[in-house]
Amino acid sequence: MSSPLPTQMARPDWLGLLARSRPAHLAALMPDPLPDHHLLRAPEIGAVMLRGRAGATGAPFNLGEMTVTRCSLRLSCGTVGHGYVQGRDKAHALRAAALDALLQTAAGEKLQSRILSPLAKAEAEARQTRAAKAAATKVEFFTLVRGEDA
Repeated sequence: MSSPLPTQMARPDWLGLLARSRPAHLAALMPDPLPDHHLLRAPEIGAVMLRGRAGATGAPFNLGEMTVTRCSLRLSCGTVGHGYVQGRDKAHALRAAALDALLQTAAGEKLQSRILSPLAKAEAEARQTRAAKAAATKVEFFTLVRGEDA
């Protein structure tokens, strides 16, 4: 596969977008039936340890566990796709893996505009809405200077 054009999304970016997408939205954009494929790893549910750093620079610590579902498949043309999603939605992981594989084929550019662009737009709108809600609760603090400092 050739490297993506600047206007196209790179594979790590689309994998992240697929993982963060709402399952119902992805299913609406890519309805069944999925393309002909062979499951390399059927959708399975597991857990991952989340790690954090105090102040983003401190020593890492275990924050807790999160449930994830993963899936790997091979299309009939031989392209392999992977899907990792938060939660226990096997259909979401399967659809993400199929789309990952399809995006690596000649149909990738068309699928980016038809599926990834609406997903990215929905994600940007959700972030903007969340930021607006957070901004509405912002409190401005100020300090009054007293004249007793002498």
